Amino acid sequence: MSEDGFPSDGIASISTSAVHKHRQGEETPSMNFDYLKYNFKSLSRQHSHENLVDAAKDAEIVERRFHMPNEEGLLHLKNTSPVVSKEFHKILIANRGEIAMRIMRTAHELGLKTVAIYAYEDRLSMHRYKADESYQIAPEGKHTPVGAYLAQDDIIAIAIKRNCDAVHPGYGFLSENAEFARKVEAAGLKWVGPKPETIDALGDKVKARNVANECGVPVVPGTDGPIDKLEDAQEFCGKHGFPIIIKAAMGGGGRGMRVVRSAEELASAFERARSEALSAFGDGTVFIERFLDKPKHIEVQLLGDGKGSVIHLYERDCSVQRRHQKVIEIAPAPTLDETVRDAILADAVKIAEHVNYRNAGTAEFLVDSRGHYFIEINPRIQVEHTVTEEVTGLDLISLQLHIAAGWSLSDLHINQNRIQLRGFAIQCRVTTEDPSQNFQPDIGKIEVYRSPGGNGVRLDGGSGFTGSIITPHYDSLLVKITCSGATFEKARRRMLASLVEFRISGVKTNMWFLQRLLSNETFIQGGCWTTFIDDTPDLFTVTKFRNRAAKLLTYLGDLIVNGCRIQGQVTAPGTDLQEPTLPTLTNAKGSTINVATAPPPGWRDVLLKNGPAAFAQAVRQHKGVLIMDTTWRDAHQSLLATRLRTHDMERIAPTTAHALANAFALEMWGGATFDVAMRFLHEDPWDRLDRLRALVPNIPFQMLLRGANAVGYTSYPDNVVYEFCSQARKHGVDVFRVFDSLNYVENLKLGIDAVRKANGVIEATVCYTGDVYNPEKHPKYTLEYYLDLVDQLVALDIHILGIKDMAGLLKPRGARLLIGAIRERHPNLPIHVHTHDTAGAGVASMIACAEAGADIIDLAIDSMSGVTSQPCMGAFVSALEGTEHDTGIPPESIAALNSYWEQTRLLYSCFDPGVKASDTSVYTHEMPGGQYTNLLFQAQSLGLGSRWNDVKAAYTEANRICGDLVKVTPSSKVVGDFAQFMVSNHLTADEVISRAASLSFPKSVVEFFQGYLGQPVGGFPEELRAAIIRDAPKIDGRPGASMKPFDFDQLRRDLEDKWGPGSIRDVDLLSAALYPTVFDEFQSLRQKYGNLSLIPTPLFLSPLEVNQEIQVQLEVGKTLIIRYIALGPLHKETAKRDVYFELNGEPRIVSVDDTAVQPEVQARVKADPSNKNQLGAPMSGAVVELKVAVGDKVKAGQAVCVLSAMKMETVVGAPADGIIETLDIAFGDNLGAGDLICSVKSS
Repeated sequence: MSEDGFPSDGIASISTSAVHKHRQGEETPSMNFDYLKYNFKSLSRQHSHENLVDAAKDAEIVERRFHMPNEEGLLHLKNTSPVVSKEFHKILIANRGEIAMRIMRTAHELGLKTVAIYAYEDRLSMHRYKADESYQIAPEGKHTPVGAYLAQDDIIAIAIKRNCDAVHPGYGFLSENAEFARKVEAAGLKWVGPKPETIDALGDKVKARNVANECGVPVVPGTDGPIDKLEDAQEFCGKHGFPIIIKAAMGGGGRGMRVVRSAEELASAFERARSEALSAFGDGTVFIERFLDKPKHIEVQLLGDGKGSVIHLYERDCSVQRRHQKVIEIAPAPTLDETVRDAILADAVKIAEHVNYRNAGTAEFLVDSRGHYFIEINPRIQVEHTVTEEVTGLDLISLQLHIAAGWSLSDLHINQNRIQLRGFAIQCRVTTEDPSQNFQPDIGKIEVYRSPGGNGVRLDGGSGFTGSIITPHYDSLLVKITCSGATFEKARRRMLASLVEFRISGVKTNMWFLQRLLSNETFIQGGCWTTFIDDTPDLFTVTKFRNRAAKLLTYLGDLIVNGCRIQGQVTAPGTDLQEPTLPTLTNAKGSTINVATAPPPGWRDVLLKNGPAAFAQAVRQHKGVLIMDTTWRDAHQSLLATRLRTHDMERIAPTTAHALANAFALEMWGGATFDVAMRFLHEDPWDRLDRLRALVPNIPFQMLLRGANAVGYTSYPDNVVYEFCSQARKHGVDVFRVFDSLNYVENLKLGIDAVRKANGVIEATVCYTGDVYNPEKHPKYTLEYYLDLVDQLVALDIHILGIKDMAGLLKPRGARLLIGAIRERHPNLPIHVHTHDTAGAGVASMIACAEAGADIIDLAIDSMSGVTSQPCMGAFVSALEGTEHDTGIPPESIAALNSYWEQTRLLYSCFDPGVKASDTSVYTHEMPGGQYTNLLFQAQSLGLGSRWNDVKAAYTEANRICGDLVKVTPSSKVVGDFAQFMVSNHLTADEVISRAASLSFPKSVVEFFQGYLGQPVGGFPEELRAAIIRDAPKIDGRPGASMKPFDFDQLRRDLEDKWGPGSIRDVDLLSAALYPTVFDEFQSLRQKYGNLSLIPTPLFLSPLEVNQEIQVQLEVGKTLIIRYIALGPLHKETAKRDVYFELNGEPRIVSVDDTAVQPEVQARVKADPSNKNQLGAPMSGAVVELKVAVGDKVKAGQAVCVLSAMKMETVVGAPADGIIETLDIAFGDNLGAGDLICSVKSS
């Protein structure tokens, strides 16, 4: 252990050891992570173990690291100060947070020593260690967190014991308490504020009204004195009517204030106002006055020396308020009439002179069209004093301290004539509140705090810094921003720019709301009134803050602590994963092609110019065979469980646009890629489409559309399919391969019509199964069956015919027969053939198709081809090179792309199920290629890996039981689920049939037999169907035809209720309509981790190593530089670990749940937002009152409990009519936002 108390070994070896031991499941003893937490940034700058040790031991560096005061500078300030004397050299600041820091700064400038006080719960607050000395007010538990700052005797005892000369109360707490002021002066200390008798006369609002009346200053009608009985309030309201406002007789800042507009609200509002006033000021008396509608709130800054001189420092417009607490303040008031201004200033000075006012204070007025009305004088410094300082050039705290030291205004050379205004200033209060949730206070740890600055920008803060803990005990004010300018508009724009620059994460803030206020036209014109915020609901349209860096660090931290949790892994990801190297393309002359330039024209240009019908005919008239590359969809679905990420397609996209410019299309969307993107890769499929479309403008994109099933696994209302196709076309899909898993024409018709209305290319598809050349094995699926089906599709005026051979059953001779017969019957119809190479005959079969008249063949890049994927592109293209069927694709271009995909396949090897060779048993079981690999993985996951041959055999039997189906998603899933069910339960086909009425079949099987997928070729085996579905409804005909139109408007309302107003795009509605649960989980992960598609795949799959530095590009011109520093020990109470990073050179700490450990202290249950009978806490806070018990009958909105947070009380109402079924809280519990309060059972 070194002399400074820190471990003597270097921090790098500590952190490396911690990570190593954590991965072995061990604890790491004797690690000083508190030291690491506050100092790892500077330590990690060292480049060797020895340097780290030296740095930790170097006392001078440690002193600099902790920002120790420069004693020499402080001594100079003291020795040259005109205000310091033996009688006035040390002040105690009886406050906390921002105002305590503000007073300290001026006190130090004047050479005064400062003493801070703090409650136990406030011991980590910045004001404690910014002072020269700091002392805890009382032992832990003696006072409440707020009560400590109201403990008059304890505070005065500290001031006396520490030889202080004066006490500055700041604002709030005891600043307007005459009794405290008297005690301070009685103890021989100077009170930095008005005389106690002045506070008595003006600090009490009722007495202040009397003084105003004595001076002839107009006031708003109100009660003659303070009241504490509801009957008195009712008597006043009976005389003056509503609306009225209830105010705390002592104090301000919005505490204890309630506007009441009807007699029904009076009792509850009166009680809450009294309770808040008692809690905040120690006095529960209130008074009532008439409430003015849409007045401006104008206040005058006053300064008196107590020796007969009083001046004003002009006015401030404080009309922008919320809950009677100011949000934005402006000096001077930009639209105040000069005559009114002069009258208000004169009246303010008149009152102050009447009481021989001493020190700083503020006279407050309401102004409406009928005149101005005195409200009160706040006998203290105000939160918003900064704007007055900026426009007058005076330091109000300095003036306060000088006057407390005995200086007069004359001594200070200040008189009214010398006070001049300089431009305008605006102050915004940045708070830890969520305006979208009725300004609920938020608590937690500030993870990022990056403040603005520059000309005309001033910050006054106290609790805002990275790592700061925001507790529920105190005011939500985080920092005040004051911006000044020569004009109001200049100051406004400077403030708006400063808020845009400000970055705070970890807790919610009101900064987005402040930006909306500053941008509002009424504010710009200076026309706001005191209830402007409440009267302007448009202000609450949420602005989304992306907070991308913090979310990304959360994912990287989770990966470090818990490893890769992406489902579908066959093996763990490698530890040395590398991004594939991008290939170089060359042209026929051997020159390098610059893929960053616009790609050559392709078939999409033909489509965009001529439309779908002419495009299809151009394809038919083309000499040679066109190809479609399936690498971006079906190939990786078949080989890598559909786990290929957008990032890796995006990297190769520009090269692909050049290399395959002559390709018919790229299959890159739809089918399983849609839900897997959200479900497992945490990506938005619509974003993938948009991003790839922008990079490949010349090649058509093709998607797989499951007819009436869209991209889902069941039927949907027709309007869902129509809207889906419309949006897919708008976002870049050109060709829609429309198929039905049962070749059910009624389902196909819907998809075809939806694509036509979307103006897409209709590729109506026949799904192939059986053996057309040998119909005896599958008598349903003869040549005549297929030709008849093609005729029906052609009659629907399709553009292209697709032949979809999902299992690779189309042998060369069958290909010649089928394609040749179709070509003979429909000579002008473009034919597009798709197959899988499971049996190994794919290239031969596709060459046979081309020779028989097919126009387009599906292929995959070499390293992504073969076995369950599509046939090899390089082999096919090379085989036809120079023939009449030449594809026009240079083999060299395929080779270049292949070099990239070879590396990519290795990168994703953890998802490769290991199908090493062809399998001709596919001709027996007929399992689709994509399903083959997925089912193999599922079988292994279910413990059936050793029985894979049994699964394949059962698949054959399950297909037979179902009636010999066309097998493609979702019908193939039915057969696959059925097969695994049979193997898991050791059932033969005969046993399934004989016991069907008593077996619990998979849901997909039951729904198939109900008819949810449509009608299979030849119909259902009705006897078995009845046994399986039992009493479940039977659907005959197209399932979607009987469904009501989907209510997208209601879905939008529901989703925006959950995820925020304006957060849901039209395409999100479709994702949620098709996959509600998947979309919900995706949204939750997106909110937690951000857009993970932006990070390279090695970082997505494999955790960082200690001291590894990476770069992540969020967008063009925005790159994050991230370095992983260390992994902290386990916090057993919460089962969390801290992960230490540097982000762009700044320290960041991310707290991550360790999923391998159970927390010792169980977290509170969260309310389910979708359950309208559960009540969640609307904000973080303490339960200060319970209003119900289990079994009580309640009405919706009836008070259940009262929460208190940041000195504000909130009554929480029942979510619905009913009976309290569970009460999940107790008095004194500290709740987080969303914690379950109770459940109501509908009566």
